[in-house]
Amino acid sequence: MIQVIEAMRPDDWPAVRTIYEEGILTGSATFETTAPAWDAWNNSHLACCRLAARVEGRVAGWAALSPISSRKAYSGVAEISLYVAGWARGQGVGKALLEDLIRESEKAGIWTLQATTFAENIASQNLHRSFGFREVGRRERIAQRDGIWHDTVILERRSKTFGV
Repeated sequence: MIQVIEAMRPDDWPAVRTIYEEGILTGSATFETTAPAWDAWNNSHLACCRLAARVEGRVAGWAALSPISSRKAYSGVAEISLYVAGWARGQGVGKALLEDLIRESEKAGIWTLQATTFAENIASQNLHRSFGFREVGRRERIAQRDGIWHDTVILERRSKTFGV
């Protein structure tokens, strides 16, 4: 299905935002209830490792990294955002994006990737586990979404090639 995974471009933002909004509507992808404006999103994600999966030129999914801390000691640790368009789910887009994101993150000097999922988002947890992520914790009733408390599962992957 995927024709290409390449660096996300600024003009991809409308499609990226739409896909993020679809994720918000699932109620199990993020605690956010609205998508941010481009400047806010751009400023909260690393400049490197922004990927878009395309099918016939159309953005089918995206992945990006956010720093987990502004402290220099954690400069090689980043949190994953990965979203797949509703029409492209279940077709390997997430798998292809995560595989390329891992490769690109190591090229960029990232030694640990972190993913935080809703506890009920088993598909996302399984995807991450298939790439060597391990569960490092569960946060009980960490935040509310639409008045409902949710647990999150924290998974991480330590690079086997960078920072060893």
